[in-house]
Amino acid sequence: MPEKFYLYGAAVQGIQGFIFQTNKLREIVGASELVEEICTQLFAKTLYPFSTEPLKELQNDPNAILNAAGNIKYIFTDEAKCRFVVRKFPKVVMEFAPGITISQSVVTYNEDEFAETVQTLERQLRVQRNKPMRDLNIGLMGIRRSRETSLPAVEVRKNNFLDAGTDRKLYEDGKRRDSSALLKKVFGNVRNEQLAFEMQELTSDNDWIAIIHADGNGLGRVVQQIGTSKEKFKHFSRELNEATEAAARRAFAEIVYSEGDGKIPMRPIVLGGDDLTVICRGDLAVPFTEVFMKYFELETKARLGDILKNVFNDGSAYLTACAGIAFVKSSFPFYYGYRLAESLCDKAKKDTKKLYDAEGGNLPASCLMFHKVQDSFVSDFEDVAVRELRPQIDVSFEFGPYYLTSVDKANRWTVEELRKQTEKLNGEEGNAVKSQLRNWLTLLHDDWDMAAQKLERLKVITPLKDYVGEITETKIRSEKDSEGRELRLYPVYDILALHTVNTQRTK
Repeated sequence: MPEKFYLYGAAVQGIQGFIFQTNKLREIVGASELVEEICTQLFAKTLYPFSTEPLKELQNDPNAILNAAGNIKYIFTDEAKCRFVVRKFPKVVMEFAPGITISQSVVTYNEDEFAETVQTLERQLRVQRNKPMRDLNIGLMGIRRSRETSLPAVEVRKNNFLDAGTDRKLYEDGKRRDSSALLKKVFGNVRNEQLAFEMQELTSDNDWIAIIHADGNGLGRVVQQIGTSKEKFKHFSRELNEATEAAARRAFAEIVYSEGDGKIPMRPIVLGGDDLTVICRGDLAVPFTEVFMKYFELETKARLGDILKNVFNDGSAYLTACAGIAFVKSSFPFYYGYRLAESLCDKAKKDTKKLYDAEGGNLPASCLMFHKVQDSFVSDFEDVAVRELRPQIDVSFEFGPYYLTSVDKANRWTVEELRKQTEKLNGEEGNAVKSQLRNWLTLLHDDWDMAAQKLERLKVITPLKDYVGEITETKIRSEKDSEGRELRLYPVYDILALHTVNTQRTK
C-alpha cells in the first residue's frame, strides 16, 4: 500500500485590518512585525514545541514547502502530528495577534498526486475563508475600552487604555517592542535612530504619503506548470521570496538610502512571496516602484530562469509585477488607503493581462497605476473613476497604467514618459501652464464648449503651447467603456497630480 502524505495549508486572514487598525505608524509597523512572525517563528514553535531552535529546524525541514506572506504549506507524514498542529495553531495565532484569524485545510495524497493535491488545497482554503471564526476580542458592554480601536482594554500605559492587539504591537514582556526587524531584513543594517516611528517623520516639504502595493504576475500559470514536482514547487516558493526581498533591497539602496543619514522616509509593511506593501514619502513612490519592478524581473530571471523558460508561450524566463500607489495625506485613514492601492494594482493587472494576452499563455508586462486622493472617503477605484475621473460621458482622466518598458500598441505610456512630461511643468513657464491646465480640467466638468475654447487658446498663447498640444491631443488615446461608448483618455490629470505630490511646498 503506498505511503500517505498530508499536505497542510494555512492562510492568514485579516492582515490589512490588523495592520491598519489605527493611523499610528509605530502601531502599524509593530503589527507588520507580528504578521511576519506568524508564518515563521510561531509556526515553527507549534511544529517543534520542544526544540531550542525551532526556526532553524523549519528552515532546514525538507517538508516545509512555503512559509511567507501569510501562507504556509507543509507536508506531514504523521497523522497525529498533523492533527495536533491543526488544533493548536489557530489558537496560538489568535492569542499572539488578536484580530488575526487563520484558515486551514489538509489534503491526504499519495506521492504521485502532488499537483492535483495543491489545487485541491487552494480550493478548500478559499472555502474556509468564508467560514467565520469567533473573535477573541469580544467584551461586555460596560467594560473599559481602547479610545483608538473601541476594543476591550487589557492594559493601561501612560493613561492610554490598550486593547490586546495594540498592546502586543507595542510591547513584548512589558518592554517596548523592537519594530525594526522587518526593515533591517529588507533594507540592511540601518541604525535605530534612522527609523521613522511617527507619520510626520515620513513627510518632507508637504504632507503627502504613499501606500504602495505590488504583486507578481503569472504565478497561477507557473504553479500549474511546476506543481507536479514537490521539489520544484518548494524551490520556486523559496527563490521567489528571496527575489522579492532582493528587488526591494536594491530599489531601496538606489532610490531611498542614497539621500543621507536622516530619518528613512519609508517603512515596509508586508514583504514575502511575490507581495510588497510599503509606506513612504510621496515623491519617492513612483521612482521606487519603477526600480523595484525592474529589479524584480532581473532577480527572478537570475534565480528562476531555468524553471520559467518553458512556462510562458512568449518564452519569458522571468516574472513581472504590477503595483498600485495611493497618495494620501498622513491623516487619511490608512486602511482605506491600502484598499485603494490594492484596487489600483488589480486594475493594472487587468489591463496588462488583456494587452499581452495572458489567457493565451503569455506573460503580462510590469506596470503601475496611481491616484491622488482628493475625497474624504475612498472605497474602490472603480467608484473613484466614475465620480472623479469622468467629467463628461465621453471623456476620462483614467490614463494609466504606466508600463516599465515600451508598449508597441494602444498608445500606452511608460513610467519614464510620465516622469519626463511631469518634469516639463517645473519652472516659471511650467507653473503658468499648470494653473491654466487646472482651469481647463474644471471647465471640462461644467461645460465642454467652454473647455474646448479654453484649450484652443492655450495652444496659441501659452509658453509651452507644443507641450499642451501633446498632452491634450497628440498623446491621448481612445477606448471603449463597459457600455461600448468611445472614450477619450487624457494624461493631464495624472501629470498634475504627480507634479503636486513631487513639488508642492506646504511646510
